[in-house]
Formats: sequence, structure tokens, C-alpha cells
Amino acid sequence: MGLGSDMYRQQILDHYKNPRNYGKLENPTFTHVGENPLCGDEIRMDVVLDEDEETIVRVAFTGDGCAISQASASLLSQKLPGMTVDELEALDRDDMTEMLGVDISPMRIKCAVLAEKVAQDGAEIYFGEKELDKTVTEE
Repeated sequence: MGLGSDMYRQQILDHYKNPRNYGKLENPTFTHVGENPLCGDEIRMDVVLDEDEETIVRVAFTGDGCAISQASASLLSQKLPGMTVDELEALDRDDMTEMLGVDISPMRIKCAVLAEKVAQDGAEIYFGEKELDKTVTEE
């Protein structure tokens, strides 16, 4: 582990202790929840879309869980505004690990991608592409 990863570990702890955009939005375009049963992580994402329903305007989250799941939700809530729904749908685990900046063990990948999956599923449900009550990361 080089110097870089220390800096990123600090970033993860900072986002965990001082999450950005934590809370609920007044009138979100869509809200979705998800959990990672293995780790006990829970995340709820509120997303507001522009009138064109293509661009993400605001994102907020609430939840509980390990530092990685909460930090990635916080980081994602900062990254998403300004992005399109298509860009959200295109995000994958590599984008999340890159954003977190640390090598994530296979065991922890589910923690890192939970927020991303919740936001993606929320969008797909909103646009009628998926029916799902809650996102659950499976084994």
C-alpha cells in the first residue's frame, strides 16, 4: 500500500463520519432502498430528476452500515448531480472502486456497489424497466 491509499482511506473515513447529502429530499422523483444482508448495510437513495427526466439534479441518502457502504453512498451523492440517467445506468463496480480509491476485497465489493445498485434500480423502477421492492445484494 503506497501513500495514495492512505489518503483514500482518510477520504473514506471522512465521508463515513461526515456524509455529504445525508438526509431525505422533499419531493424526490424516485426513492429506493437496498441492503447488503451479509454486512448489514442499508441505504436509501432519494433522486430528483430535471423536468426532462434525463438529468439528475439532486441526490440524498440515508442509511446505516460499514464505512465503505456509507462512504460510497456519500461520494455517489456528490458525483451523480449533473449526470444523465443513462450515465448512472452505465456505472459499474470499477467506477465505484475508482471513486473510493482503494482496492476493495471481493468480500467488500457488495458494500462498495450497494449505493450504485440502489440508485440504478430506483431509476429502472421509476422508468418501468424493473419491478422490485428492495435491492438486495445476493451471494
